[in-house]
Amino acid sequence: MRQINIAILGCGVVGSGVAKLLIEKQQLLESRIGVSLNLKYVADLDTKTDRGIKFKDGVFISDANKAINDPDVDIVVELIGGKTIAKDFIVKALQNAKHVVTANKALIASYGNTIVKTAIENGVDFAFEASVGGCMPVIKSIRESLVANHINSITGILNGTCNYILTKISQEGCPFDLALKEAQNRGYAEADPFLDVEGHDSAHKLAILTAIAYGMEINIEDIHVEGISKITPMDIEFAKEFGYAIKLLAISKNCLDKGSVEARVHPTMIPIALPLAHVNGSMNAVTINADATGETMLYGAGAGMMPTASAVLSDIADIARNIMAVDIADTKSAVMSENRINMASNISGRTRVPILGFQAKNIRKIPILPITDISTCYYIRLAAEDHPGVLSKITGILGSRGISIQSVHQKGRRENGPVPVVMITHRAIEKDVQLALKEIASLDAIPEMPVVIRIEDY
Repeated sequence: MRQINIAILGCGVVGSGVAKLLIEKQQLLESRIGVSLNLKYVADLDTKTDRGIKFKDGVFISDANKAINDPDVDIVVELIGGKTIAKDFIVKALQNAKHVVTANKALIASYGNTIVKTAIENGVDFAFEASVGGCMPVIKSIRESLVANHINSITGILNGTCNYILTKISQEGCPFDLALKEAQNRGYAEADPFLDVEGHDSAHKLAILTAIAYGMEINIEDIHVEGISKITPMDIEFAKEFGYAIKLLAISKNCLDKGSVEARVHPTMIPIALPLAHVNGSMNAVTINADATGETMLYGAGAGMMPTASAVLSDIADIARNIMAVDIADTKSAVMSENRINMASNISGRTRVPILGFQAKNIRKIPILPITDISTCYYIRLAAEDHPGVLSKITGILGSRGISIQSVHQKGRRENGPVPVVMITHRAIEKDVQLALKEIASLDAIPEMPVVIRIEDY
């Protein structure tokens, strides 16, 4: 049986999980793939800590370069993380004509275009299913299962930390800080949760999905990002009264008829009737709307040792099958005419599925629509002094910007101090809403900046 040698760089949580699956599921993998996946190296600076895995002699090493430079290694799996040494190792492995698998969404979002180009130039594969959605096969679904579809939109809960926090606030009414602390205690949030709670982790993933969906270069710089740190139990309760749930959503929409796409991450109110509104705890989910299939939804664990390791193994299996196909093509080419030999060798040097879902020559730079130009509905919460004429001034300012009100709720009356006034608007342009809110905030009767949450009322 053909043996394919694998080197894992980084033996942390996910790296340990991948090593466990390769060792413990060896027979299952061989029966499904038709090749032997041999774990030749696991490289990590810390070789003293017990990972609960019994490695063969010479497998667990501290020198990643030894693995990258070994001519017998077929696939390098980068699970170090970060955007410095991990990038150097990936580029070097690709230049050494080794296929690479990674779960490093931040690296792909920042340097993916360069890395993909290097892989193509060296005739090897670069796979990253585990970078988005953990065990959910969202990249494979867009690249392969929906290959005959124009993607209309992608809407996803792509960060389990934020979803857990919002679930805690919604179900228990606890403030953000307390919900975050609970997430950290359970291991759902890092000690420094900035990338998660401020939306940047979701943006990295959205940049990857948007590129694959529409045939565009990866673009993280122009994605609008907002986090959940300002969401309060009050807003979640108001949302429920209006029939909505609040989720941190990564949203991408096809506006190619206007020469652009939408790509944005922010807290969003969605109708409680939608399945996405009931994705709770640390779970992830993605809905994909396409022209031939309509709407499909993927749901699963977005992080964790074994769910992520499972996604990494799916990439390893795909590359192993590609290697086998190349071996067969090379064997057949030996008996072909010279002209057909050249043709076969050209074919065998390519990856079976384009890395970004489209042939490289068809990948374009497509602008992302500025957030100021999007059109949606809005939830606006004001703290307003309860004086005659205040509400009419507010609605007058909104009306002057072309923003019409769908409903207004005023909670209670006070002789002293502000009362909450909540409005739901009809569809409006973002820049008009922001200008109106700035003007409203300048009123003497409005002591603090209004809260605004976008609504996706599908």
